[in-house]
Amino acid sequence: MSNVKKVIISACLLGEYCRYDGKTKKVNEVVEAFKDYEIIPFCPEAPLFGTPRERINVVEIDGRNRIITEVNLVDVTELLEEEINSFISLHPKVDRIILKSRSPSCGFGTTPILNKKKVVIKAGNGIAAMMFEKHYENIVEDETSFSNP
Repeated sequence: MSNVKKVIISACLLGEYCRYDGKTKKVNEVVEAFKDYEIIPFCPEAPLFGTPRERINVVEIDGRNRIITEVNLVDVTELLEEEINSFISLHPKVDRIILKSRSPSCGFGTTPILNKKKVVIKAGNGIAAMMFEKHYENIVEDETSFSNP
């Protein structure tokens, strides 16, 4: 049994080109801070929708957050929930989680939540951040504590 600590990190923060626009948001401070950890890259969107892809948004509908594609208005909430649950089942225990701020998947308290008219009504969690927070208690954070995003 290994004593190496494990950390889940949003893949775009590690330099992977997996964002909706085909770009990355690498944060060297995050990579450096976890050089002694087993790093587990995470992006629930890329395996499902490819890169680049249509942007998604968190839209509050009837009091529930739904993940809706920006142009075609397709509800992809259940697809993402299945992908994230599969990831959690593969990694049931980790020591830390560092997610990309403002992301509809990974944002932790920083994701714009829209109404049906696409107007920002508040900031909240992305779908993965919400699910991770329930499964992995008190270890979820975003990259803003490491540098300016």
